[in-house]
Amino acid sequence: MTQQNTRRAVVLTAVMAMVLTATLPLQPIFGEGGARRDNVRQEQTIKDAIKHATEAVHHGKQGHAEKLVTAAEALLELALKGGKDPHVAEAIAKLKEAIDHGKAGHADVATNLTESAVTHLSQVK
Repeated sequence: MTQQNTRRAVVLTAVMAMVLTATLPLQPIFGEGGARRDNVRQEQTIKDAIKHATEAVHHGKQGHAEKLVTAAEALLELALKGGKDPHVAEAIAKLKEAIDHGKAGHADVATNLTESAVTHLSQVK
């Protein structure tokens, strides 16, 4: 009887292995909703970037070039995570230029460039 139980266990194990082998490739690897989750993250990143941009523009209009640079650098880091949209790329270019002007003490030019970056970021889809 022990030998018969062993054979049954081996046969059942083999059947189970075949069933799992056949059904596992049918399972989605990443699960549903992965693309949606990425879109939500990108949207949140863009919203956070626009918030920092508004803060940078506010400081720039007050003539605080140092604070504008700090906010623009935080904005640049967020924009770099914003994806490969052409508007994000344009915003990044404007921000780099704004940071350079802000460090040179040109708050008015840096403010205009940051406002342009905000315009581009708000057009991201």
